[in-house]
Amino acid sequence: MSRILRCLLAACVLLAAHARAQEGEPPEALTGTLLKARTTGALTIAYRESSVPFSYLSARGEPIGYSIELCRRLVEAAGEALGRELEIKWLPVTSETRIDAIVSGRADLECGSTTNNVERARRVAFSPIIFVSGTKLMVKRGSPIRSFRDLRGRSVVVTAGTTNEQAMRDLAAKFKVDFRLVSARDHADSFAQLQAGTVDAFATDDVLLYGLVAANNQQGRYDVVGEFLSYDPYGIMYRKGDAQMQRLVDATFRELADDGEIERQYKRWFMKKLPSGVTLGLPMSAQLESIVRAMALRPE
Repeated sequence: MSRILRCLLAACVLLAAHARAQEGEPPEALTGTLLKARTTGALTIAYRESSVPFSYLSARGEPIGYSIELCRRLVEAAGEALGRELEIKWLPVTSETRIDAIVSGRADLECGSTTNNVERARRVAFSPIIFVSGTKLMVKRGSPIRSFRDLRGRSVVVTAGTTNEQAMRDLAAKFKVDFRLVSARDHADSFAQLQAGTVDAFATDDVLLYGLVAANNQQGRYDVVGEFLSYDPYGIMYRKGDAQMQRLVDATFRELADDGEIERQYKRWFMKKLPSGVTLGLPMSAQLESIVRAMALRPE
């Protein structure tokens, strides 16, 4: 980790304490997640098992992916700020259990493919945006379904607890498209239902659809079709109301953007071969490029 980041993180965590000391007030004590980390020597990362290429299991059963690597940098940054190396503990979660894992304190960071929206922001805090996606449909190649308007009388699977589930319900109500909505436990289960032919389409974020096809070596057998049905900016979740952790997260992401680490990790997971041997080949969107540039540190 760079000297700039070490200094910046120390400043973010201890700036208030220094200011209070200069004014003759008691120094600010560590609180929240950073206090827990210093006390236990560890942080717990909640991960997903099939959110390719953000957070999923390797052939060895180890959590890997774009979000996982960014979370590892946050753990390193916390260790630098606290002056000790921190152990990473792992907690598997699903779309339905991930928010409660953070709120309850069972996990300190949730590193997956989680959309930052107003409803969720009432319960948890989010890092700066790490990816921008949106709901699309995946069908078997040769399917007559090319748009959500073709879903009338058909069945669509969504992963329970996702923003895609609500997006499809809202879509059906708004446009009076009558289709059967089925929910599955996780993205792998949803994809399995489409593979088995028990549903006609699978609705989730487009990047996850491409990731599932690539991870399962199913290129040429499925199509991602239609217009975007929702807007989904991803972030890393942590506990709401934790001011010290918020300063550390924001400072770390500014440095990662400025240093080019976010772009390097993006290329690693979206433009190069995944451990499975396939390549997604998804260049960073102009929108995400702008977000990362704005996130970066500016020279004084």
